[in-house]
Amino acid sequence: MPPADRPRPPSVDTLARELRSSGLPHPLCVEVAREAIAADDVGGASRRARVLQRTLLTPVVNATGVLLHTNLGRAPLGEPVGSPAQTVEFDLQTGERGSRQAGIGRLLASLCGTESAMVVNNNAAAVLLVLAALAGGRDVPVSRGESVEIGGSFRVPEVMEQSGARLIDVGTTNRTRLDDYRRAIGRADVDAALVLKVHPSNYRVDGFVEATSVADLATLGVPVVVDIGSGLVDSSTPWLAGGPPAWLAGEPAAIQTIAAGADLVTFSGDKLFGGPQAGIIVGRADLVDRCRRHPLARALRPGGLVVGALQYTALAYLDRDAERIPFWAMVARPVDQLRQRADDIVRRVDHRAVCAQAMEALPGAGSAPGVTLPSYGVAVGGDHGASLRAHRRPVIARVRDGATMLDLRAVDPADDDVIVEALLTALGGAGALPDR
Repeated sequence: MPPADRPRPPSVDTLARELRSSGLPHPLCVEVAREAIAADDVGGASRRARVLQRTLLTPVVNATGVLLHTNLGRAPLGEPVGSPAQTVEFDLQTGERGSRQAGIGRLLASLCGTESAMVVNNNAAAVLLVLAALAGGRDVPVSRGESVEIGGSFRVPEVMEQSGARLIDVGTTNRTRLDDYRRAIGRADVDAALVLKVHPSNYRVDGFVEATSVADLATLGVPVVVDIGSGLVDSSTPWLAGGPPAWLAGEPAAIQTIAAGADLVTFSGDKLFGGPQAGIIVGRADLVDRCRRHPLARALRPGGLVVGALQYTALAYLDRDAERIPFWAMVARPVDQLRQRADDIVRRVDHRAVCAQAMEALPGAGSAPGVTLPSYGVAVGGDHGASLRAHRRPVIARVRDGATMLDLRAVDPADDDVIVEALLTALGGAGALPDR
């Protein structure tokens, strides 16, 4: 029993009902109430509810300057996709069961200039499926310089092991020549099913280096599979009015990789492609068909929401409408426009600690490592990261050299009001927004 001079704690049901304003469902409010009472922290129950609320998927404003922020979902999607019912696996012509790969496969094949295409749930799954379907129990030469680990502990040797294929290391970490592959394939103890070339993503070796081109690998007499990773469709970026930006130089693209002689290309859907998380396989029809018929294909297949979002993105590319793909809309925003928005935010906040400042944004998600995009944003003296994250619509900024930086390149202009409101709150000036 509580001491005589202390009030008796409320019942779990009473406290749970007081937490309804948190927006959590009643069963979760009950859990929070029980935990608070057990910890003798009835007064902190509301805080506990807010903490729980913030562990759920929450819309935020990405002001970090990283356009494809892995922790914030990478590529933002265009218009919402979905309806009460969709033809995910229904053929309108026959009225019978159809294939979830047929429509999106045709769009992606048309977009990339290939015979066929299919989709799985992420790029690691795409590589796994290709290796399992085409090289299970057989050997796959890979350059030592491309046997890498990238984000999320995606390690090429481990993925290959899980697929049932056997890794054959060729060349050295910094130099791998065509003869290295040729000698490996020619060995009596090697049964090469294909050659795998992997874009090292956020890993790069400079200096005394040499790599074998896709065109040269195509002369080896075995299928060439290339994981380009980031998902640039076409290095000429015909969907951008100004042509390809300088920072894309050297980034492998699907159309050019196929044209160089690759038999299959795999890439992510949520990086430079600008769509949902997915793994995309494009290339020869017979090889894609073998992947489609492998038992793993069902385990790795995408859901209807992913297929719908990919369809929306692919159609935008085919229409050459970059504005419908938020990532490319971010890339295309002129710096002068970003500077004007920053100046406007500074004027509306009207605080001596806030100023507009030139910044450098990053593509992110391992795409185009080492390059930056000119940008503009708002700098605030001091570390206000926690206050901005605590706003009703969290604003995610970065803190550097004792200042809080809010880069505007990845921020939708419609969210500038949210930034103003969050800054006013963080700086102690919460209230009505100043007139624009």
